[in-house]
Amino acid sequence: MPILIAALYQFCRVETPTEFAAALHARADAAGLRGTLILASEGINGTIAGESTALRAFVAELQTGIAPGPAFDGLTLKWASTDAMPFQRLKIKVKPEIVSLGAPEADPTQRVGTYVAPEDWDALISQPDVLLIDTRNSFEFDVGTFPGAVDPGTTTFREFPGFVSERLDPEQNTRVAMFCTGGIRCEKASALLLARGFREVYHLQGGILAYLEKMPPETRSWQGECFVFDERRAADPGRLGLAEDHLEE
Repeated sequence: MPILIAALYQFCRVETPTEFAAALHARADAAGLRGTLILASEGINGTIAGESTALRAFVAELQTGIAPGPAFDGLTLKWASTDAMPFQRLKIKVKPEIVSLGAPEADPTQRVGTYVAPEDWDALISQPDVLLIDTRNSFEFDVGTFPGAVDPGTTTFREFPGFVSERLDPEQNTRVAMFCTGGIRCEKASALLLARGFREVYHLQGGILAYLEKMPPETRSWQGECFVFDERRAADPGRLGLAEDHLEE
């Protein structure tokens, strides 16, 4: 039986993540779903899999609201399918953050940078006054990136605030554009820069994977492959996988 997979996230205020986790576990387990969901006061993030009808119904419930949680009506979703269940069990984890940055001033539930659609991305990053930053780690950068992008030199996302402190200046870097694999890291990074006084901050909506899915090969500026957190490690534009950056610590 084909298995459907959903990679999802949304920054959204969750008032009681521990109680919400229990409710989510009960609902997902009853539907036969497997995978990992991470909950924090700032939102939800994870990858889950199951029979197509059951998984789509669960995601629809998330979007309308499962008590005592909020309605995640702005979920970023990526769907994929496989022939066998890729996860052994169901895990619902409560953590301080849905993607680990370690900078309390970065609050994406309050403010994030300007989303840029894949179709508009190349025009933005070609402008000479735009500083382009790859918010991923160096091993991902080495596999492929956009031309002219700055490698922050990090091995984990938690090192990114240090890069900002040491190498960026809101008075000099007045227009900053950022990107990541699936959208979640650069969304949180944009909240960090805004909190630190940067005025114009942009990020690629849906990340590199959305860009590669939507942009024709002959017009893309992307160079190389895109690192993904699965057994293939790198995905070329014609063979994309799920961007599990929620598992990157």
